[in-house]
Amino acid sequence: MVKDKTYEFLSLIESNKGLLYKVANSYCNDIEDRKDLVQEIIIQLWKSFEGYNPNFRQSTWMYRIALNVAISLYRKENSRKRISNSMTEGIFQIADSNLFDEREAGLGLLQEVIAQLGDLDKALMLLYLEEKSYKEIAEIIGITETNVATKISRIKIVLKQKLASTINQ
Repeated sequence: MVKDKTYEFLSLIESNKGLLYKVANSYCNDIEDRKDLVQEIIIQLWKSFEGYNPNFRQSTWMYRIALNVAISLYRKENSRKRISNSMTEGIFQIADSNLFDEREAGLGLLQEVIAQLGDLDKALMLLYLEEKSYKEIAEIIGITETNVATKISRIKIVLKQKLASTINQ
């Protein structure tokens, strides 16, 4: 029985590892921090696995836990860094600028602007850019579908303004 549960869990992790890496890449700049975050997410998923509610899709359940762990660790890390007065770079890792083509440069700029958003807004945009439906985003984040639509609409306006001002500088 334990072997079946372990095998089922490992299969779940293997089939959804991209989800874990996307969340980690969104919240960690350093490769070692990303590895630590993925490991912490997996630990929390394992702890919660027994109580998984099959009424939710597994990816929804995983996103919810992954984002909660990432946001929690991100806040903890930012508090620690604020106390030590050190400044951090953006949340997203941006490739070396001399390797960018125009499309990648635009994506890098978008990532930089998204990195400036608050925790909830960043999570919403991560899921939106993953092309999740508003219904699924609402389930993952734990807010209403209408609230998701409203927040995403407002975030898009903020992103457009920030991108325009960054490009015009």
